Parts: sequence; C-alpha cells; structure tokens
Amino acid sequence: MTVDSRVKQDEPLGLTVHTMPTPTNAGVEDAKRTRAGRWTMLALAIVCALPVLASYFSYYVVRPEGRRNYGELIDPQRTLPVLSASDQSGHPVQLDTLKGQWLLVSVAGGACDEACQQHLYLQRQLRESLGREKDRLDWVWLVSDNERIPEELQPALASATVLRVPSEALAQWLTPAHGHQLSEHLYLVDPMGNWMMRFPPAMDVTGAAKAKRDLDRLLRASVSWDEPGR
Repeated sequence: MTVDSRVKQDEPLGLTVHTMPTPTNAGVEDAKRTRAGRWTMLALAIVCALPVLASYFSYYVVRPEGRRNYGELIDPQRTLPVLSASDQSGHPVQLDTLKGQWLLVSVAGGACDEACQQHLYLQRQLRESLGREKDRLDWVWLVSDNERIPEELQPALASATVLRVPSEALAQWLTPAHGHQLSEHLYLVDPMGNWMMRFPPAMDVTGAAKAKRDLDRLLRASVSWDEPGR
C-alpha cells in the first residue's frame, strides 16, 4: 500500500452541517401557511357561491324592462332558523333540514279553514304544474298550533311536508304584509334556506298563474345550484 493511499484512508469523513431553523423562522412559515389556507378556503367559498349569485343576478338584474314579479321580494332575506318542529307522528324535526330545495310554504292552524285548504290546493297545483321540475320544489305546510288535522285532508297531503311549529317561533322568521295575518300568504324559500319572496294575500287561481311565472323564472335561473330530490 502506498503512502498516498494510506493518507486518503485516514482522512476524516466530510460532514455538511445545515443551519437549523430558528423559532422565529418557523413561526413565520406557519403564519404563511395559515394565510394561504385561509385564502384557499375563501376562494372555495366564492366558487361555491358564484352560481347562487349568478342566478339572483340574472333574475333580478338582467331581465327585460317592464317585467314585474307577482311575489314581493324580501330584502334582506331571512335564513331558516334553527327551530325544533315535529312531524305528524310527533317525531322531532329540525326546521333547517328542509334546506336543499325550493320551498313553497303556507302557515295555518291544524283545523285548516277554507282559506287554508285553498292554499294547500294551490300549493299542490303549482308544484304539479312545474312538470319535470316539480321535484325541485317542496310544498310545506307549517301547522302553527296543536289542533288535530282533519282526517279527510290526509290523502291530499301525501306529497306535502307537514310540520308543527309554534306560532311564536315562526314569527321570528316569517312575517305577513302590513295589516295581514301570517296565514294569508304563501312564502317562497330558496334552496339555501333564505326566505326571499312573499306572495299576495288571498291568492286565487289567477294569482297562482302569476306565481307560476315567478317560479318558472327562478327555477330556470337557479338550474345550476339545486337538484331534484333531497
């Protein structure tokens, strides 16, 4: 073995020492990652909201001059509250679980007088008149007392959502036009749970035809952000 080779064998291994991150640098990096995550979440929220904003823009803004809504627009809109209701069997139901579809809502006591029955009839007819789009709309009867629902109404309610909600709780969300009662109107709620339209009191068949035009326009404008069924 030569001297040169022995020298090479005896040479110490070369180690590269990397500078360890200081606590300050680590904190800065964490803050950057947190900010980046927040911006990502914000961007996702905006992307999800764009179809909703576009549909409202196309309905309320980009429309021919002279078009009038039959229903009264609610401004600001009111989101479905977290209220405890009950179905006809007495089982508890959270009211906000109705989100996900358009809702056509009536309010009346369980005894359901003539005006109440007229509203239920119009709700069912309006939904059926939507044809292929009808599964995007639920018709909902919110019963505001503990009165028993007449047995003869049950067959007609087969496709309805019937929930009992105390009247004082409903008053925190829905309100009638000035000088009218809550039970005199039909109310329209969008799939995000926003009460956004109130139809005139004492709606008749002629009024229902006008309400259908409002529904048709809204369903067309929102085709990209709700789906049939739950």
